[in-house]
Order: sequence, then C-alpha cells, then structure tokens
Amino acid sequence: MEFDRGFVDISGGQGLLGQVEGRTSAAVTGWRGQRGQAWRDGVAFVAIDMCTIFKSAIRTVLPQARLVVDHFHVVQSANQAVTEVRCRVTVQVRGRRGRKGNREWERRNRLPRSAARMHGSQLDPMVDDLMALPRRIAVPVLAAWNAKEDLLDLLSLARTYPARTVVAGRLFRFYNRCAASGLPEFERLASTIETWWPEILAFIQTGIANARSEGTNHVIRTVARDAYGFRNAENQRLRTRCATTRRSRGCLNPA
Repeated sequence: MEFDRGFVDISGGQGLLGQVEGRTSAAVTGWRGQRGQAWRDGVAFVAIDMCTIFKSAIRTVLPQARLVVDHFHVVQSANQAVTEVRCRVTVQVRGRRGRKGNREWERRNRLPRSAARMHGSQLDPMVDDLMALPRRIAVPVLAAWNAKEDLLDLLSLARTYPARTVVAGRLFRFYNRCAASGLPEFERLASTIETWWPEILAFIQTGIANARSEGTNHVIRTVARDAYGFRNAENQRLRTRCATTRRSRGCLNPA
C-alpha cells in the first residue's frame, strides 16, 4: 500500500504536512478544506507537476496562491520528446529499433544531458556523430535536440531575475524552433508549454521548486521498503509522518 499524494512544506521546516490516497481533485480539495482559513490564507505559492487535476483543485481551495510548475517535469517532458523522435525516425529509416552500431542509439544517454553542463570533449563528438548519420535521421534528431536545448536555456533564467525581453526572446526562439522542425512530438511539447506558461514563468521569476517534496517522497518509499510494505494504512501514515518530520520536531538538532 502506498499513498499517492503528499503535501510538503517547501519553504519551512515542517516536512510532510499530510497525505491522501488517490490522485483526484476531491482528495486534494478535501484535505486542504480541513485546514483553517488562516492557514489557507498564508499559502502564497504551490509547486506542482503538470497535472490539470491539481491545478483545478488548488484554484478552488487556494485562489490567492500562485501556482509554480517544477522545472524537473518540464525538462523530463522535453527529454521524452527527444527520445520519441529518435526512436520514431530510427524505425522509419532502418526498419527496426536502434541497436549497437547505430550512433543515434549509442548516444541515447547523452542526448538528454544539458549541453551547458557537458565538456567540449563530450559535446563535439556527439554532434559530429549525429551529423554523420543518414540525413533522414540526422536532421530530425538534431532539430529535436536543439529545441530541447532552447527550452533548457529558457529555464536556466530562473533565479537570475531576467528582464521580460530576455524571457520573451528565449521563449520565442523555442517556439520558432519547434514550429520549424515540423516534428509532431515538439509541436505537442510547444502546446504543453503554452498551456502551462504562467506557471512556468512563475518558476523562472521565483526559482521555487518542489525538490523537498521529491525528497520526502523518497523517504516515504524507503520507509515502505524497509517495512517490506504496509497492510494497514494508518500504520503507514504514522510511520512516514514520523520519518519526515524529524527536523521540525528537533530530532536532527545536535543541541
């Protein structure tokens, strides 16, 4: 048994605030509806993944809070689009899935990496290998990779307090690259970015992410694994609550 959703204090030290079963709007609104009005009024930002269910629920119970989309999920969507393009064109051109000896397949783990974080000794050979591929593979894969890099350049503006013109310029470059590529995978990605743009812009402007939430989820999974699973929901709730609120209870304070 595993709880599907957790609510975590991303700015303070309270850790896990609560858990609910189910990925539904009713579960989210029900839990937040149990909090006092003063508590709800004090929530200024809510970091979520790109889930319309959560978006609708938060708009209902916390209308004053500003929604922020965590950049991890945006990057994950972009990398998934690159992988889909690579797999599709490989099957179309080679008539089979990629395998050893196909450079686009051998570079599959390097394509999702950010070019800004790659050394030239890694980046240049990868680009050369892709350009040396058959044109029907090289052109779409390179177009997908470049569009992904444009999106990463846009997200890299977070915590730098960029001017609106800078943000607009990089956003236009990403949209233009997606449109020029003619790739359906990146046309869908561009549509997703457009839909969630206010929340993505909130991340760029504030730098708020849900890293603490992901860390708490890891602790919850570790507790369940150490216990070889739980049969009783209440026992799991108590154990995970204990494990994720140690700092707020002073258990990790040497003093």
